[in-house]
Amino acid sequence: MCALDVEVLSDQRIGRVYGAKDHDYTDGVICAKVSRYKERVHHADRLTQPLLRVNPKTDAEPHFETVSWDKALDVIVQRFTDLASTHGTESIWPYHYAGTMGLVQRDGLDRFRHAYRTTKQKCTICTALADAGFEAGHGTKRGADPRRMQQSDLIVVWGGNPVNTQVNVMNHIAKARRQRNARLVVVDPYRTRTAEKADLHLCLKPGTDGALACAVMHVLFRDDYADRAYLEKYTKDSDALEEHLRSRGPDWAARITGLSTVEIEQFAQWYGETANSFIRLGYGFSRSRNGAVNMHAASCLPAITGAWQHPGGGALYGQSSIYHLDKTVIEGKDVNDPNIRTIDMSRIGPALNGCEEDLQGGPPIKALLIQNTNPAVVAPQSADVKKGLLREDLFTVVHEQFMTDTAKLADVVLPATMFLEHDDIYTASGHTHLQIGRKLIDAPGECRSNHWLLQQLAKRLGLNHPGFELSEWELIDDLLERSGWPDAQTVHEQGGIDCAQSFEDMNHLNGFGTPDKRFHFSPDWAAIGPNSAGMPKLPDHWEVIDAATEECPLRLVAAPARQFLNTSFTETATSKKMEKQPLAWMHPDDMTTYQVVDNDWVALGNQHGEVILKAQAFTGVQVGTVIVESIWPDEHFKGGAGINTLVSADAGQPNGGAVFHDTAIWARPYS
Repeated sequence: MCALDVEVLSDQRIGRVYGAKDHDYTDGVICAKVSRYKERVHHADRLTQPLLRVNPKTDAEPHFETVSWDKALDVIVQRFTDLASTHGTESIWPYHYAGTMGLVQRDGLDRFRHAYRTTKQKCTICTALADAGFEAGHGTKRGADPRRMQQSDLIVVWGGNPVNTQVNVMNHIAKARRQRNARLVVVDPYRTRTAEKADLHLCLKPGTDGALACAVMHVLFRDDYADRAYLEKYTKDSDALEEHLRSRGPDWAARITGLSTVEIEQFAQWYGETANSFIRLGYGFSRSRNGAVNMHAASCLPAITGAWQHPGGGALYGQSSIYHLDKTVIEGKDVNDPNIRTIDMSRIGPALNGCEEDLQGGPPIKALLIQNTNPAVVAPQSADVKKGLLREDLFTVVHEQFMTDTAKLADVVLPATMFLEHDDIYTASGHTHLQIGRKLIDAPGECRSNHWLLQQLAKRLGLNHPGFELSEWELIDDLLERSGWPDAQTVHEQGGIDCAQSFEDMNHLNGFGTPDKRFHFSPDWAAIGPNSAGMPKLPDHWEVIDAATEECPLRLVAAPARQFLNTSFTETATSKKMEKQPLAWMHPDDMTTYQVVDNDWVALGNQHGEVILKAQAFTGVQVGTVIVESIWPDEHFKGGAGINTLVSADAGQPNGGAVFHDTAIWARPYS
């Protein structure tokens, strides 16, 4: 969703890709992997023709025959029709995520679900926990304009590693440091490439962010850094919070987080003394069972000091609330039946294997139509996902750009376009622009867009909805007209729309998004999600994580690698060369304790399975924490089991969410 300048060499080829210099957020900067996008677009291994499986899924190697689009579509429609007749349309589960972030190509699958009355999908795998935690206090997903980081004197990166995952943030931080000598604090359970640049790195234990936030707030009240006038005007339950925090000081938090009281006091002092402090909250909060509580706790800080009142102050998690888009036609909301079941996408493994709680009394999943994701590797409990995908009675269609681990287990594989090969419209989260990306080059071979595929299936299945009749461009136009924005051509010609609201609105000085317009220190978790039992009433350390035990004494964080985007870019030679191989970064003391040798094989495991990879000594973690930056395809691990084999499919509270950084494991040498 970054603004790009793309060198177009012909109707079929691109050259270099740059960050758009005339875009005041992207500012000419783009991450290394996207700058090399031509390598991905023109990769020799791209899928370019429809494929039909000709051997059993249980065979060691998949074998496919090339078929025409008509043949592939006929097979899909016949199987879907037979299954709908025998088991009902809820036995079919269209499954997708954010392999493309465009609203037309990504969200059209929802329209197909609603029109065909299939099982629906609860999208939890990335942001559900952090969304819940931020909205619990703010009532909306909106925050300080990220360009105002340049006006900050203290920037806190909490739960993110923008050097790896959002390099534009680092560009704006660098400007603040050059121009204002701004301090940078990073809160992260390992010494990331971002943490290496920080003035203070708070290397806490995974899942203990809530304790740190509570201790900082304790100091803010104790040392009179709290803005009492702001608290009175803009917040709710500040008196109860202050009383609650009296027993949650730095000594208490040090025991939980593994940080020193000196570090906690230093952070609290810097934060309290800096009026224009900016917290960049990341998706790391969405990876722990207590992530929603931790996010809410961290997001309380600017409400204590009143940092929201100052340019360069406040916090940002995401901006999805600023776009006010009416996606009725794109998503087919007008034909959505609320009585049809919705299955949590992060629970795909248990669901495919017949978990009654996930199936909700409905039929077993008999067919999948997968777009934009690779659940065999990306989803939790990936061994269970693969077990489900190997079912001979499961009919799986994968629409993809490469032969992923999921595609290898499919019955039909269809070649998909990339974002430069179709029209689409994009919102953003890290910035505030609504942008249109027009098709720049022709797709290779017989690659077809997501929208085209859904149009063809709808026609053959007899699904009537105006969204299937409109072109991609017409859908964009319809979306903008319904939403009160200018038409598609105007938006495209002017390079998008900056949807940022006034400083007073972005920084909640005209009120928060809650019904009473106040920030809530005591959130109504039941209003945020259906599973709120036991959640703390005020910010706290909530002990529901997969804690270390005698059997599993280590805690695993499966963080994003710099050169990969989930499993995208794992197919490009330069990305693989830079990442080299999957590694388990372990503290030297842990390596000694568990007899693991540096640069030798180590087995990591728990009740879900075992993963084998090389170990590397790393002092940038606390003892007891193991880091594996990924997501490498399974073939890069000895034994073929990838890192998400170890990650539980437990759904975080209150509204679901995968727990990729919340895993207790054992470690032993492998030979």
